[in-house]
Amino acid sequence: MSDPREPALALARANGWSIDHVAIVVADLEATLALYTQTMGFAQLYREIVAEQGIEAVGIAAGDSVIELLRPLDESSAIARFRGDAATKMHHIAYQVTDIVAELARLRAAGVRLIDETPRAGANGNTIAFLHPKSTGGVLTELCQPPATRPRASYPRKRE
Repeated sequence: MSDPREPALALARANGWSIDHVAIVVADLEATLALYTQTMGFAQLYREIVAEQGIEAVGIAAGDSVIELLRPLDESSAIARFRGDAATKMHHIAYQVTDIVAELARLRAAGVRLIDETPRAGANGNTIAFLHPKSTGGVLTELCQPPATRPRASYPRKRE
């Protein structure tokens, strides 16, 4: 019996996309970070301020993917307003691509609405671009291309 998921899996292999990270906007970064690292046992990968995006980002290893915690630097910012009164709120899913410029061109040609017409710098050395949720089933979607100097296999799988 064949796997009913095979057509979707074949498409995923063909476009080369894989989940890079899931981003969560948080009100209390320290408490959320402690939950993921101390309580749940995940390893922290990176922590940085991305001033251009108005966030502090912390990456947490989750198998071959990352959970990215985002703390707004300004509580009046769009990302803080998106979180609202919630302590945490899912913000976006990011797919790793090998050639972000080519993917943006392909998606634009296919009629996908782009938030970022050209890639820009993101957290953890990634080059990123966002796709508009109106073109992605209501989900804010990020494409990210990691630097060649950071292969995915370098992420630790669990806290030591």
